[in-house]
Amino acid sequence: MTEELPEDFAWGNSSSSMQTEGAFDIGGKGKSVYDVRPATKDASDWHDAIDEYHRYNEDFDLMAKEGMNFYRFQISWSRVNPMGDGDFNEEGIKFYDKLITALLKRGITPMICLYHFDMPLHLAEEYNGFLSRHVVDAFVRYGIEMVKRFGDRVKYWITFNEQNLYHTSGAFRIAGYLKGDKTIDELYQISHHVMLAHAGVVNYIHEQTDCKTGGMLAYSEVYPASPKPKDILYARQINEFLNRDLLDVFVFGRYSKEVLTFVKNHQIDMDYQLNDDEALVKVTSDFIAFSYYRSDTISSDLVPEGTIPNYYLDKGVKKNPYLKSSEFGWQIDPLGFRDILTKVYNEYGVPMFPIENGIGLREEFDGSEIQDDERIEYHREHIQAMKDAIFEDGVEVIGYLGWGLIDIPSSSGNMDKRYGTVYVNRTNHDLKDMKRVPKKSYWWLQHVIKTNGSDLSDLK
Repeated sequence: MTEELPEDFAWGNSSSSMQTEGAFDIGGKGKSVYDVRPATKDASDWHDAIDEYHRYNEDFDLMAKEGMNFYRFQISWSRVNPMGDGDFNEEGIKFYDKLITALLKRGITPMICLYHFDMPLHLAEEYNGFLSRHVVDAFVRYGIEMVKRFGDRVKYWITFNEQNLYHTSGAFRIAGYLKGDKTIDELYQISHHVMLAHAGVVNYIHEQTDCKTGGMLAYSEVYPASPKPKDILYARQINEFLNRDLLDVFVFGRYSKEVLTFVKNHQIDMDYQLNDDEALVKVTSDFIAFSYYRSDTISSDLVPEGTIPNYYLDKGVKKNPYLKSSEFGWQIDPLGFRDILTKVYNEYGVPMFPIENGIGLREEFDGSEIQDDERIEYHREHIQAMKDAIFEDGVEVIGYLGWGLIDIPSSSGNMDKRYGTVYVNRTNHDLKDMKRVPKKSYWWLQHVIKTNGSDLSDLK
């Protein structure tokens, strides 16, 4: 299919602050939970990342040369508010002001994410992160202040990266939770509090500004491992509890009836207070943003009886024999990408915005161009799947943002798992010179963007 995408289609890059900025102890920045995590055998610490704090102009030049017109980045909460709930740090705010100016100068539209797992350490230690409503209030105050500061120039916002992860076992690692028994009640309280924090900011944005905002999910397609009815039930429940439950709030202002019934039947205390409905009912979304990397397959036979649907994927994932896997075990499934775009758009009628997509590969630089054909093939197949959703299924898609298209440490801190079209010359334990070197995929993606998605073929 050679159809060209809409003229205003967004092509770009996504990243987080702790995976890019470095400069963890300068500019008045306070500590986050990441700043105190030590390096391990297979992961770096979070002190330097790729030093974008000092090298953002170089990186933005590379994005512009590649043809990108959109960059989703994150504001570090502890850089602009060192304690999380105290005074704002004007030096940190000035850094993001310069960042935004540099993007706009190059014709790159900025999109801001307010939280990507890096809770200010003070709020984690003092309040146990989003287990506390104090932290909800602190986040809303921080988020509204950033919108006030930058909303005149930044028109696209998301509150939480991959918000449905706060309804999985991973919530206890990303919500600033440092102590406790990780109970089911606490899981549901964290998820609900994060949604209240989301509501507080997006309701302000819609009531007080002309900016656009929407919820974001980590969306992996989940298939039943067999035609066994229980496998099919579990796959549907995973989608309901981890995706539709949040989508219902993002679009309709209410939680899933099935999930609320489960909470009632199992006497789960999610700290749902009477006035919470007043905030949730006002929530709307201008778009649905999501990350997509892979699909999973669920076998009910592997899930112990009594496991809540939120934890099915911890117990019951089975390798899909019909899909290839990356070196890191993630199963590559472009058709799953299309299916998510189409079914969510059909069900909710809100423009879709995939803002993370990519493949992690192990690469070394020997002075010659890195021939990352596997990455080219991955992006080609996923962009084609997106085009099929647009042109064959009628889905409205705002843009396509790759993840970490300039190499950054992975979410675990592993610099060996690279997603970029630009190589950054550092390893987990040796910063080297951090030289930026375009890979073969850089020039391929440059051509794709130049043709606005009409030509996905290999470069001649």
